[in-house]
Amino acid sequence: MNVIWIISDTFRRDYLGAYGNKTIYTPSLDALAAKSVRFDNHYASSFPTMPARADFLTGRWTMSFMKWSPLPKNEVVLGELLASKGIHTSAIVDTPFYLRNAMGYDRGFHTFTEVPGQVHHPVTPGEPLGPEMTHSSLQAREMAMPWHFESDCFAPQTFTKAMQWLKFHYKEDFFLYIDTWDPHEPWDAPNYYTERYWPEYDGEIIFPIYGFWQDTPGYTEEKVKKMTATYCGEVTMVDTWVGYFLRQVENMGLMENTAIIFTTDHGFYFGEHGGMIGKSVLAIDPSLSEDEAGDWATSPGVWSRSPLYQELLSIPLLIYIPDAPPATYNGLTSAVDLMPTVLDIMGLEVPSTVEGKSLLPMVKDQTLPGREYVVSALPFVNAGETVRSVDDVERRSEWASGATITTDEWELIYDVEPGFSELYNIKTDPKQEKNLIKEYPEVARELHSLFFKFMKDTKMAEYLVKPRSTLRL
Repeated sequence: MNVIWIISDTFRRDYLGAYGNKTIYTPSLDALAAKSVRFDNHYASSFPTMPARADFLTGRWTMSFMKWSPLPKNEVVLGELLASKGIHTSAIVDTPFYLRNAMGYDRGFHTFTEVPGQVHHPVTPGEPLGPEMTHSSLQAREMAMPWHFESDCFAPQTFTKAMQWLKFHYKEDFFLYIDTWDPHEPWDAPNYYTERYWPEYDGEIIFPIYGFWQDTPGYTEEKVKKMTATYCGEVTMVDTWVGYFLRQVENMGLMENTAIIFTTDHGFYFGEHGGMIGKSVLAIDPSLSEDEAGDWATSPGVWSRSPLYQELLSIPLLIYIPDAPPATYNGLTSAVDLMPTVLDIMGLEVPSTVEGKSLLPMVKDQTLPGREYVVSALPFVNAGETVRSVDDVERRSEWASGATITTDEWELIYDVEPGFSELYNIKTDPKQEKNLIKEYPEVARELHSLFFKFMKDTKMAEYLVKPRSTLRL
């Protein structure tokens, strides 16, 4: 059995038609879902971009022992396991952090293809970025990027290269890993995609602020809606190219001997929970002048309290297995479960170091129980430590990182500081609008005890466990 694993970064589950969205146009993924097992309670584990990829490739909750950092040389990784069994492994990515700073996330892939240019587009494809470029000028270049054709955009380039790779290897035993950063910002799909959601779209690219829009000069509710429309446009562009790719897979006869996985790393806030935009909250260091502070993308500012709610953590997962009837699975699952699932699909033994659990049994039998709970978190740091969070820039965290602990019914957003933890009944309040921690402190304590067990089971360093060992209501 071959496996194709598709990751589309920052793809909100509730923006996908297969999960009930009636507004956003995603016919290709909806068609895949109609053939697949749709996982309805699947959660991010390590957060965000590269911590999530570390979990994908190791099957471990790497937030307990890693930050945004290179893959440890002693870690058992998926590509190496498959390659050692004679499987042709290929990764085609445009997510821009796999190789830079010696990250080493290409380990085990016979073929590793990186589509360059994400983060900062060149004005002309292939033009180098000179050392004289400042962030402001780079941002101006991004705003003025002349996409001559849709095929110049990143997701189209990535899926085109995946189709080209299949042309030469579709008769082999293979594992193909596709990772496109879209619909991650900047949301600059061809205008006709955004016009579907904002008919009078003028081409403006709105960059997220990683904070609260009401506190940001120039931001209005109308601007947030327009920004959301540009995101929706990118979602539909990604869906379109997933469709082109899957049509080729079907034309090659691969639907009969190939499993297909579609998922993401996390979602995004578009004004929920008091006006949050982004996925973390960046505060400007008060000791800096305005010129020194700069903008968030290069700022030496500090990460502030950044709670992880459902919009970030409840993520899509579709698993297609030939001959497995389409279905939905309602048990709790975690992103760490995907690596052992790939091994199981390909008939390989799962190493004892892997903490995830194969989901193949659930694909075949939806009555099997899921996890008792899942934990989602940024790499753990204490207040005052530095961390790479949403990119590869090292910044100080003024707030000790927390965690979100989710069961079938409840979700505890744990915070080290007294009075900041939150508790929600996600069955009756899926938008998490009413914090019930004062009404149900015993439930909060029960979930915190699960979190404490998790920290011990994953062998977190004691200096990180200690400040998180108590729930301070």
